[in-house]
Amino acid sequence: MPTRRTFVQSLAAATTAPMIAAPMRTGIRVEDVSFNFEDIQYRAPYKFGGTAVDRATLLNVTCTVRSRGGKVAKGFASMPLGNVWAFPSRTLPYDGTLNAMKELAKRMGPITAGYKEFGHPVDINTALEPVYMKAAAEVSEALKLAAPIPKLCMLVTASPFDSAIHDAFGKLHERNCYATYGPDLMVNDLSTYLGPLFKKEYLNRYILQKPRQQVNLYHSVGGSDSLTADQITKPLTDGLPETLADWIRYNGLHHIKIKLQGDEVKWDIERVVGIDRIANQTRPEVDWRYCVDFNERCPNVEYLLEFLRKVKEQTPKGFDRIEYIEQPTARDLKADNKNLMHQAAKLRPVVIDESLTDVEALLLAREIGYTGIALKACKGQSQAMLMAAAGQKYKMFLCVQDLSCPGASLVHSAGIASHVPGVSGIEANSRQYLPVANEAWKDKFPGVFVVKDGVMKTGGLTGIGLGVVPA
Repeated sequence: MPTRRTFVQSLAAATTAPMIAAPMRTGIRVEDVSFNFEDIQYRAPYKFGGTAVDRATLLNVTCTVRSRGGKVAKGFASMPLGNVWAFPSRTLPYDGTLNAMKELAKRMGPITAGYKEFGHPVDINTALEPVYMKAAAEVSEALKLAAPIPKLCMLVTASPFDSAIHDAFGKLHERNCYATYGPDLMVNDLSTYLGPLFKKEYLNRYILQKPRQQVNLYHSVGGSDSLTADQITKPLTDGLPETLADWIRYNGLHHIKIKLQGDEVKWDIERVVGIDRIANQTRPEVDWRYCVDFNERCPNVEYLLEFLRKVKEQTPKGFDRIEYIEQPTARDLKADNKNLMHQAAKLRPVVIDESLTDVEALLLAREIGYTGIALKACKGQSQAMLMAAAGQKYKMFLCVQDLSCPGASLVHSAGIASHVPGVSGIEANSRQYLPVANEAWKDKFPGVFVVKDGVMKTGGLTGIGLGVVPA
């Protein structure tokens, strides 16, 4: 298997040749891009990573493309900007990081519309990504930000532009996006993006053309969510559940994602033990599965190992139900590379999330012991597909995670989860925190937005493009 060093060396050796080969007749060119922002208030605050979030701003992008023969198609994608997660800052307030992402989006629109080479969407994104990073640096300087816009933030802002191009490409060829990743439509094989180990392989080797019929739903329990009725300080009385037991019954749950704090091991242990107790009491017949997510707040790997050891002592069955651990320590793996995950990964898969910004980051994560990948629509369709291929080649644990994606972005996320083999489940918490943004979508995609047996019914995600809106 390649190391991060050999991958970087292979890229350096390839710099004398163009990254994008001469486009085939099937390629498309971007003609026009438009976008808008949409603000949504949360039903209740969602606490993760030590911060409670109570609002979201969606970036909605429409992209028009043209083929060499003059055929035109229009694509659409949407994504929450998720600035608290993508651009955490100790110096900038919420509006400061959100404004930076908005300003970056305003630059990305013309940059994307101005790219006039023909190609496959993955190649277009490959060419545009360094230009987007340059724009992020320019915005950071123009706004005099105390810290520059990080790459993860750039990816989240760029994601609906990239995904809208994939949507348009599928519509132009009258195919579902997941049927556009073979050599009949792609110029380059995967070695162009993932290194020589992938020579003569294409994405269609790793992507299902038809969706799985259903995907397990991970219900998220935020850091401030009420587990029991006596913990509710301000009832919402809006007809939706307000305790964990009620959510379990309401959605027929069997998978739970547990948001932990990472700064008080006693609290984290008690949280898992309490959730396991409620889950088992509410549905004792269920083979429960949990994900524990620290959102990179564990100070070190020793904290994680102590947590796992004490959870096993207090609830052996609860420990057995932990399916995987998500990003326990800091996202800057180069600066934090002494927190080796090998020992923890012997107990459960340890999944890279915030740190996963490119192939080099993935290879570094593998070197220090990470054994799983969180695929996310919010990093763009191109990256999600490439990381899905890499994860399967390296035999890594795969899951699909959320950014409180509502509406079109949730359909997109469900599409990824249903078309990538081996995905364990999908987190989809907008039904908990942004249900108002999902109302208009329930009749269009009832299997995705109406959950009654703990799964998303995804077999119907067969429309052309991303399958979100008509051609």
